Amino acid sequence: MADRKWSDLAPRVASGVVLVLTGLLVIWAGGLWFKLFIALTCGGMVWELSRICAPERDTVALQMGGVAGLALALSLFLPGAFALPLLLAPSMVGLSLVPRRRTLFLVFCAMILISGYGMARLRADQGALWLGWLVAVVVVTDVAGYFAGRMIGGPKFWPRVSPKKTWSGTVAGWVAAGLVGLGFGLWIGEGLALAGVSVALSMASQMGDMAESALKRRAGVKDSSNLIPGHGGLMDRFDGMLGASLMLLLTGPWTGLFFIAG
Repeated sequence: MADRKWSDLAPRVASGVVLVLTGLLVIWAGGLWFKLFIALTCGGMVWELSRICAPERDTVALQMGGVAGLALALSLFLPGAFALPLLLAPSMVGLSLVPRRRTLFLVFCAMILISGYGMARLRADQGALWLGWLVAVVVVTDVAGYFAGRMIGGPKFWPRVSPKKTWSGTVAGWVAAGLVGLGFGLWIGEGLALAGVSVALSMASQMGDMAESALKRRAGVKDSSNLIPGHGGLMDRFDGMLGASLMLLLTGPWTGLFFIAG
């Protein structure tokens, strides 16, 4: 039983190391490389979303992934005033092409693209350091939740939607994120305030995770795809980042400026 509990650890660690190194590399590179990485990743997530909503429409999934990736790329290279209609356009296109679960597709497609846009603009406008903080908050939330949930166990957080998630793992994620925020805040001179913000983003990350779990449960699938060994698909790995990025975009001090500047 104990071996089964940790059976996915090796592939998760291996894939996680590759993802982290790739992420750090493109965050450091910034510019064109990071924009293309975000466009390709979000296009891949919309491809997965289309397959979840309409698994029998492989051609439609490929089309929607391409449309979404192109729309996000254009939004990052055109003036900011054009961003929002471009980011919402794939959701509208999907209403015609995706035959089932249209509301779910509309909401999640918009969330994916707006969150991806927020991450790209955070890197461009605030620098690699702040994006690194956001990524660190999401990663430690996930890692602390994984280990605490398996080592401590206890009551389930929302067993109907995600049977493996526990309250111990959820709270451990908050604590870990708060410590990251505290350390980062003290390092850059922001003091204790960033600890509270980091906990809020940790919660938003977990909300993104649970929202994707609810989507998969509704569609009757285990993983969004099998692209990443030990993690499933892109949505399975980046759902928390989507939630945290969307929260930061909607509540940050630069709210609204992303869509009218640049």
